[in-house]
Amino acid sequence: MVEHKSPDSRIDLDAVFGAIADPTRRSMLMSLASQPRSIGELAAPFDITLAAASKHVKVLERATE
Repeated sequence: MVEHKSPDSRIDLDAVFGAIADPTRRSMLMSLASQPRSIGELAAPFDITLAAASKHVKVLERATE
């Protein structure tokens, strides 16, 4: 995969767009934009386990490393 990085940033745009391509992760990200949330709070609106919610959060975190 091609890494699109600006000279001023080390953010991999492919990773960012890949992470937010998933509707569950986009919803979690929108929720986190307003205030910090626990994994349980992030998982609550979805029919997913806490482990699955944690994996979604890890994808979001890795996309911004």
